[in-house]
Amino acid sequence: MNIVIVGLNHRTAPIEIREKLCFPAEVVGAALKSLTNDYAVNEAVIISTCNRVEIIGVSDNMEKCAWDTKRFLSDYHSIPLEELDEHLYVHTGADAVKHTFRVAAGLDSMVLGEPQILGQVKDAYGHAVNNNTAGIIINKLSHKAFSVAKRIRTETKIGASAVSISFAAVELAKKIFGELSNKTAMLVGAGEMAELAAKHLLKSGVKKIFVANRTYERAVNMAREFDGTPIMFREFPHHMKEVDIIIASTAAPKFIISPDDIAEAMNERKNKPMFFIDISVPRNIDPLVNNLDNAYVYDIDDLQGVVEANMRERKNEAKEAEAIVLSEIESFHRWVKSLDVVPTIIALRQNLERIGKNELERVVAEFENITDKERKALSSMTTAIINKVLHAPIMHLKKESNGVDGDRLIDVTRRLFDLEDEEAIVKSKKVNED
Repeated sequence: MNIVIVGLNHRTAPIEIREKLCFPAEVVGAALKSLTNDYAVNEAVIISTCNRVEIIGVSDNMEKCAWDTKRFLSDYHSIPLEELDEHLYVHTGADAVKHTFRVAAGLDSMVLGEPQILGQVKDAYGHAVNNNTAGIIINKLSHKAFSVAKRIRTETKIGASAVSISFAAVELAKKIFGELSNKTAMLVGAGEMAELAAKHLLKSGVKKIFVANRTYERAVNMAREFDGTPIMFREFPHHMKEVDIIIASTAAPKFIISPDDIAEAMNERKNKPMFFIDISVPRNIDPLVNNLDNAYVYDIDDLQGVVEANMRERKNEAKEAEAIVLSEIESFHRWVKSLDVVPTIIALRQNLERIGKNELERVVAEFENITDKERKALSSMTTAIINKVLHAPIMHLKKESNGVDGDRLIDVTRRLFDLEDEEAIVKSKKVNED
């Protein structure tokens, strides 16, 4: 399989590295075009979340594709490759397919089985489609990954418990404050993770929620849903003195909450404790806030311990999910093999039929008064010979193409019958049909 994945995640790289490599939605299109135009990558998808940055590439030369993808990450973000390389992993072939399926199903997430990643993978695929970097392999791989994730959700209970980064954040707040009843919270950013956090906060007894977002209408809509109070984004610093818990989740490229902001708020609060969860990448809250008395700042990496405590009940379900992934890899493998063996079989038949037709016409031309009956007899004999010659090669190609020597057998057939040009035409037609 000519699929290559190069990336890093929460296990291989700290947040300081991950935030440098992130691809905001507005730049993904240009990045995809640069990757496929200027590097040895034929098809590509860029997945960029708070916990991972991965590039799924397709190329005839997997080794060069892996190297060029690393070089692209280095070039695009202006970071020396030697600084990145220790954090990067590479998956190729069947391992890349397995990794893609596991990511889509939430099996590789910080929160095992979390459902948000599937939407993020779908969004990443959408960018590839819109920018024409998703070809026949990426299309099939992506839709298969969506199908695998859905099957795992249906056939296992891996997503039964309400566990997510947002839930982990609220659990951590409970450890700081004890009970959350009568506490006031503020969401800075009204995205999906912030919405989930609001639900968990309300279930935990938080009495009031402020919602700030750059799009005020979005803040109003979310506040209405949770019986909260919307505020203008530029005004949220003035309200921090009123809240005990602040959860930041915006796409801002730099810190939006500084130590000076919090020092002022703490002074007006008479130094009552404030709890901050920064679930943004890049981070929204300056970590120096943590140096202030009674100010507690946790970023997304700090949530790992809470997450692990909530994951034990999902471990058994994950085993069943992994078995589903393995069974689906074999299905995808057979499809990929068909991309080679089917065009080879078609090209082989077309090649022999063309030879048979040319020889038949040459023989017929030597007879002056050949009848239609005789012509048909010669044609039938030619077809019978072609079918008998093809029977054994086609049978072995179909039988052995999925085996360990399948690629070698297909390659030998191509070479023996000189099928490269013929097969290129067949593959072109197949791609256009798909």
